[in-house]
Amino acid sequence: MKFVIITGMSGAGKSQAINTFEDMGYFCVDNMPPMLFSKFAELCTSTDTSIAKVAFVIDSRGGSLFSEVIATIEEFEEKYGKCTILFLDADNDELVKRYKETRRKHPLNGDGNLTDGIVKERAMLEPLRQKATYIVNTSNMKTRQLQDYIKTVVDDEYDAKINMTVEVVSFGFKYGLPLDADLVYDVRFLPNPFYVPELKTKTGLDDAVSEYVMNSAQAEEYLKKLTDFMTFLLPNYVEEGKSNLVIAIGCTGGKHRSVTIANELYKQILSLGYNTYIAHRDINKDR
Repeated sequence: MKFVIITGMSGAGKSQAINTFEDMGYFCVDNMPPMLFSKFAELCTSTDTSIAKVAFVIDSRGGSLFSEVIATIEEFEEKYGKCTILFLDADNDELVKRYKETRRKHPLNGDGNLTDGIVKERAMLEPLRQKATYIVNTSNMKTRQLQDYIKTVVDDEYDAKINMTVEVVSFGFKYGLPLDADLVYDVRFLPNPFYVPELKTKTGLDDAVSEYVMNSAQAEEYLKKLTDFMTFLLPNYVEEGKSNLVIAIGCTGGKHRSVTIANELYKQILSLGYNTYIAHRDINKDR
């Protein structure tokens, strides 16, 4: 198993980091009490779970529970092997600026001012900083840059292509657009099996319907162009950091043409190596 501890200064980007790990398929736990590390690892390594990668966030919010963190980590590593520690830092003036923008209370602020809280926290976290596998100063980092660092440095086994989920969904325009669609394609120009008596009550899941649609020159050319476009587009989405893409294919009722083209596009994208799913939203309506 792979264990990652995310820690560091409050306001340095731990929330963005844990969101990134979650998108990468990690089981994430925020504000984990250190004494529960071993118990949780025991649960994760049991044969009844399929958890392979875990990311914990531990920081000064733990208060008195944080005092034994180094000893707890060393005990944990003796039993489960080396874990990766990602320490996020930022300059004091940048941390003050971020807290002023969010108007959140610093965990060690107490009755003092914000700067005092930051100084106390830096001293409190120093032993953990010394033990860190990676130390990243996020003062001049954008969220995307931190995401890229985590994906390319902290987890060098991460495959963005495999971890981006592509869902191809068919739908009927008469029932409205899918609310979560990123890309919408209209195939109502293709020959309509609805007007063929023996095909009217069937769907694009039936061979007779899919053959009827795909035997048209328009459908064949359209699928080729759509596949070429996806071959170009998907790697760029991966490079941009997109983790989920919904492609909606629509016809009038969502039963014949859209189902056929969605199925064919699904096969093409799957053959490109992407984590791909297919859904037919309106296939059973008004049947």
